[in-house]
Amino acid sequence: MKFDHRFVLTHAEPSMRLYTADGVTMRLDFFEDMLRVALLHDGAALLPTWNVWPGAGDCPLEGRGKLSTEGLRTVCPECGETEEELRFSLGGADFRVEKKNFRITARTDRGLLYADRSGLAYNFDGELGEGFVHFTRREEGERIFGLGDKGGAVNKSGRSFTLAATDSMGFSAKDSDPLYKQVPFYICENGAGSCGVFYDTYSDGRADFGREHDNYYEPFSSVRFEEESMVFYLILGTTAQIVRRFTALCGGAAAVPGWAFCYCGSTMEYTDAPDADKRLRGFVTKCAENGLKAGGFYLSSGYTQIGDRRCVFHWNAEKIPSPEGLAAYFRENGMELVANVKPAFLTTHPLYDELAGKGYFLRYADGSPARFPFWGGMASYLDFTNRGAYEFWKEQVKRQLVEKGYRHIWNDNNEYDVLDAAVLADGFGHETRARLIRPLFSYLMARASREACMEATGEDFVPFNVSRCAIAATQRVATTWTGDNRTSFEDLRCNHYQAMTMALSGFSFFGADIGGFAGPQPDRELFLRWLQYGVFTPRFVLHSWKPGAPSTMPWLYPELMDSVRRLFALRERLLPYLRSEYERKRRLYEPLIWPVFLSEPDYDCESDCFFCGDEILACPVFDRGAETVTVRLPADEKGWRLRGGSEVFSGGAAVTVRCLPTDEPVWFLRARDKDA
Repeated sequence: MKFDHRFVLTHAEPSMRLYTADGVTMRLDFFEDMLRVALLHDGAALLPTWNVWPGAGDCPLEGRGKLSTEGLRTVCPECGETEEELRFSLGGADFRVEKKNFRITARTDRGLLYADRSGLAYNFDGELGEGFVHFTRREEGERIFGLGDKGGAVNKSGRSFTLAATDSMGFSAKDSDPLYKQVPFYICENGAGSCGVFYDTYSDGRADFGREHDNYYEPFSSVRFEEESMVFYLILGTTAQIVRRFTALCGGAAAVPGWAFCYCGSTMEYTDAPDADKRLRGFVTKCAENGLKAGGFYLSSGYTQIGDRRCVFHWNAEKIPSPEGLAAYFRENGMELVANVKPAFLTTHPLYDELAGKGYFLRYADGSPARFPFWGGMASYLDFTNRGAYEFWKEQVKRQLVEKGYRHIWNDNNEYDVLDAAVLADGFGHETRARLIRPLFSYLMARASREACMEATGEDFVPFNVSRCAIAATQRVATTWTGDNRTSFEDLRCNHYQAMTMALSGFSFFGADIGGFAGPQPDRELFLRWLQYGVFTPRFVLHSWKPGAPSTMPWLYPELMDSVRRLFALRERLLPYLRSEYERKRRLYEPLIWPVFLSEPDYDCESDCFFCGDEILACPVFDRGAETVTVRLPADEKGWRLRGGSEVFSGGAAVTVRCLPTDEPVWFLRARDKDA
């Protein structure tokens, strides 16, 4: 019956209950500090998940059942049930489920923590449109955090977002949406506490946290996804606990080799040049001449060019006569190369016809490969849910890269711009519409690359794997970055907000392209301010594409080299701390850099300062012309020391410190510890 669905209990176990009404099943699973809710339409497929893997290693290649409880700590709350409602307590909250339209509410001793919207909160019978729809009550003044790499302020309340991944080159870190990640997880803080919500899906969607109003309902938030049946998790605890619990639910972050914390060079300019080998070797020389130490270099895709087209796994012998010799040269000089690979094969690619004949591409129902615009031509995306295609990719990574000395992979341009509902994927033997799982391909691509590197070098080898597109599962197999950002002071600050948002979304190793990827060259002031900030981020990479102008390299302004060397020396001093803190924090399922309010809830969530590990408070400058930094120090009974100095400042004190662009950045160390 439309708008009036009366659910009845059909099956009960100590840690699970099933309710049905009008062709819909609602399932509740009780876990430690988490409630899982599943809305299942009769006859609608429930796709597997790769996001959830609360254990060591990685999930099976074909995924995990979304209703699996493996690895999750089930609990058996005492339930009080009548014909009209179900009541139970979980994670410090008291839950009530009204069986009419299955409305869920949760209260703490401080008030209403979570509530489905009154009336109808779920799309049971098309009353709310197509796909999965979920409306929740919105409280005045609540704060919203998360959603992956979303731009703008850290608090997302009052805004709406597209939940999808796209190639957004030159994006505005303040306003552009969507960007490169799809992580449908957010945390809502209100007067009663905090609650995390994670929708376990890869389908495109939309989230609204207060822009939409309807006269017939109280203030509400909403999410909509194309996938019809849906599983979502309500995660309980403080905001910091929710971040940890979500990260653990998704399996945590992979180990990262120590050299990856060093400065790494990157620019399209070198590999796009006809004398790429010479230009790349020149990077090593320039580092030595300027007294800079680099851990590696990101090898952009120009090395694969045939004419003006980029053909993954092809080596341009005119640009790089000996790939093996180039890799050996970098390694002899203490650097690793991270080779760029792309998942789309242009129709002019030498391997295209062979792959099409084997059915390794995303395809139409008649078996013909689907084709899309890609880097100046038409191309087909490799179907990583096809086991043959998956193994083909691994074999190519081994033969064309690892065996030639390129043991670390940069998985790029993997957002899979597939919107056509007629395009199909193999789905590991369960044919699926490709658009329902678009960002999943990026995880499978990165996973295949990582497996290939480890299989070719030995199980003890720790590859550095990078993926531009990411889902919640990506951290298990790859690091990431914020994508092709833009050069401006506004974007610098908003890239910082992005970083805090990513930290609150379960990411650990990431950063932005220092100096900005697209747009004009950074001027001298912006260049130094971005370096001052980047020193404290996990990924310390200058990367750009400035057609007609020199790339953003450390020696961009020769007259600033003394200041640049001091900043690079600071990064070198911090390396042991960064490496040890990353290992410690990833074991705790915590981010390496994080906003102060995670430990001090009343602290400004939009603050420019942030924690790097647990001991360093970084206080960057994001305003043009500023000459000082003013910061309210977080609470600490032993106080703080400025830049390792001897004077101790009390926690809670407001401190103003002079900081010119040519200075070392402002940072404080907890007074109980020695200088980093």
